[in-house]
Amino acid sequence: MMESIALITDSTIAMLSGIGMTFQLLFISAFFGMILAVALLLMRMSGKWYLSGLAQAYIYVFRGTPILVQMFIIYYGLPQFEVIRESFLWPVLREGYGCAIVALFLNSCAYTTEILRGGVLGVDKGVLEAASALGMSKRQRLIHITAPIAMRLSIPAYSNEFISLLKSTALASTITVIDMTGIGRTLVAETFAPYEIYISLAVIYIVLTFFIQRSFGSIESVLSRHCAKKLGRKE
Repeated sequence: MMESIALITDSTIAMLSGIGMTFQLLFISAFFGMILAVALLLMRMSGKWYLSGLAQAYIYVFRGTPILVQMFIIYYGLPQFEVIRESFLWPVLREGYGCAIVALFLNSCAYTTEILRGGVLGVDKGVLEAASALGMSKRQRLIHITAPIAMRLSIPAYSNEFISLLKSTALASTITVIDMTGIGRTLVAETFAPYEIYISLAVIYIVLTFFIQRSFGSIESVLSRHCAKKLGRKE
C-alpha cells in the first residue's frame, strides 16, 4: 500500500513537470485556432459562394475526421513531399512539437468557427435593425453590436471546445512530444504500473478542467453583468 502511494506521489510530481508543455500546446493552438476561425467565419458571412463553400469544405473535413488521424497525416505524411521539406513550413513541420500544434489548431478552428457562427446567428435581429436605424454602417454594427453579443453567447460552447482541446493535447505524446501524457507513458514503460500512473494523470486533467470551467464561468459572468442588472431592475 505504501509503495503504491509513493509511486502515485512520485509519478504525479514527474508528470506535473510536463504541464508547461501541455499549456504551450493548449494556448498556442487555441490562439491560432481562434484567429483562423474568425477568418473562416468572415468567409462564411461574406455572401460569396466560393469563399463560403471553401470554408464549409474545410470545416466538414476537419470535423469529419479524427484528430489523431490528422496529426499522423501532418507528422508522418507531409514530410514525404519534397516541396514541404524545401518550403518555409519545414522548420515547423520537421518536429513533433510543431506538427502537434498545427494539427491541434487546425482541428480546433473548425469547431470554433461553428461556435462563433452560432453566436452571430443568435444576435437579435431587432437590435441590428435598431442600430441600422440609428445610422450605423454594416462595419460599425459588426464591431460594436454583433461581435460583443456573439462573443458572450459563444462563451459556454467555446469553454467546452477549450476543454476538449486540452484533452486532445494528450495525443501529442504519440508523435514524440513530451507533455504530461508523454511522461506518463514513459513512467508506465519503466514501472509497469499503468493503473496508478494513469489514474494520477486523469486526476491532474480533472483538476485542470475544473479550473478552466471556473475561469470561463467568471468571464461569462463579467460579460453578462449588464443583463443581470437589467433583470434585477425588472424584478
